[in-house]
Amino acid sequence: MVEKYEGIVIRTTDYGESNKIVTIYSREAGKIAGMARGAKKTNSRLASPTQLFTYGYFMIHGNRGIGTLQQAELISSLKGIREDIFKTAYASYILELIDKGTGEKERNPFLFELLRQTLQYINDDYDPDIVTNIFEMKMLNVLGLYPEMNQCAICGNTEAQFGFSIKENGLICHQCFDKDPHFFPLSQTTVKLLRLFYFFDINRLGSISVKPETKKELKEIISLYYDEFSGLQLKSKRFLDQLDKFKGYI
Repeated sequence: MVEKYEGIVIRTTDYGESNKIVTIYSREAGKIAGMARGAKKTNSRLASPTQLFTYGYFMIHGNRGIGTLQQAELISSLKGIREDIFKTAYASYILELIDKGTGEKERNPFLFELLRQTLQYINDDYDPDIVTNIFEMKMLNVLGLYPEMNQCAICGNTEAQFGFSIKENGLICHQCFDKDPHFFPLSQTTVKLLRLFYFFDINRLGSISVKPETKKELKEIISLYYDEFSGLQLKSKRFLDQLDKFKGYI
């Protein structure tokens, strides 16, 4: 039986001289894989729609293990991502996070829409740092991580100056800072943005301008949290961090 999936290519693996295994994150079934026979040949009708980042419809035969990708219909190649090394780096990290953070055939239409919209924003020249931070915050629940972002994780205070505590798994107020001598001090702008990124609908994202020092804080605390709790070791994240250091020189 042939099934049609709306999806995004998140990984490709060469198989033999002319074939490749294409991993797709789909709206209907989550992460699935299909063998694209002959896709490595430049004249193959599967060559273009089986490239990384491609958004399209994929017809796959067989629903056990790796099926056979019989046909693909391109919706968007996300050309803007492909043609920019920085956009490619951010988008590659997003794809690896989805790939390593989800199991096979775990249907999650919300996550598919989050992935689709995130890549579209990067493609369309939205600030990739901020878009990536939003994705990271929204990916936490998928990874089974639920930091306390509503109130102080210790006393429940909702109106205070806040920092972040890895030990308490969330925000802590200034009255509880002494309970965790290793808490991470944050500007209140960073706290507001962390909350916003965690809770709001990404489809409502408008133009956003964030100061460099705030972006630095956001990156540091989110990276620290992922390093502590996610268990993920992503090559694309290391590359992105290295690339970030050389932005001013490229």
